[in-house]
Amino acid sequence: MVTEPTLLILASLADGDKHGYAMIEDIRQLAGVRLGAGTLYGAITRMEEAGWIRPLESEERRKPYRLTAAGRRYLEEQMAGLERMVKTTLRRLRPA
Repeated sequence: MVTEPTLLILASLADGDKHGYAMIEDIRQLAGVRLGAGTLYGAITRMEEAGWIRPLESEERRKPYRLTAAGRRYLEEQMAGLERMVKTTLRRLRPA
């Protein structure tokens, strides 16, 4: 199970813009992980600084975020690495 907040948040945003609470709920459904608000917003700040997500204008109190092209590339790279690791591990678990 992936529990790294950065990957979970990027995965949540991969299918569309979301505000914080919507991300928390999506991540809970997607991965069975409940991120706390402090963890979520700390990761959001770091990802904004890295250029992986950006905030959108909103007239509501809740601020939505969008995955950037750089964030999509980073997520794709990380998922490809996880896929390689899973395939290798599953091969190693097969009886000899």
